[in-house]
Amino acid sequence: MPRGEPLVGCLPNSVKAEGLNPMDFKQISESYAAKGQVFPQEMSEIAELGFKTVINNRPDGEEAGQPAADDLKAAAEAAGLSYVFIPITLPTLSPELVTQHHAAIKASDGPVFAFCRSGTRSTILWALTQVCFNGKSISEVTSAAGREGYDLSGMAPLLEGYREALAE
Repeated sequence: MPRGEPLVGCLPNSVKAEGLNPMDFKQISESYAAKGQVFPQEMSEIAELGFKTVINNRPDGEEAGQPAADDLKAAAEAAGLSYVFIPITLPTLSPELVTQHHAAIKASDGPVFAFCRSGTRSTILWALTQVCFNGKSISEVTSAAGREGYDLSGMAPLLEGYREALAE
């Protein structure tokens, strides 16, 4: 599996000192990373990297060969991770799902590792939580996502619409 750069700012010193290289994921913020599909056997590595919660944003059965959410949950819990299943597609995105994602991030005891097919939906959900609940500007979140290869520049109307909807 390709290796990325080590996490900066959120891994315990013991992990940094051992020189573990993380999986191919994108660190969107100090406490949130996104990636495409993960597999049950990767959950122990996710835990070793210092993550505390895994959020699965991928609906079951979206693609042939993808592991079932129940199998991912069992592997995550066996590795000592909290596991939250919030499946979305852009047509099913709703204020309720954004609120659930925010609650899962807020409830985590440490860094969050979110995934979907490519990491884009997990990054969009992060951006929505930041704009709607944490007072971040749209330019801040689109820049942060862009630095990690997720182009959310066309999402400004969606981000603004959800900020307004969730402010009511």
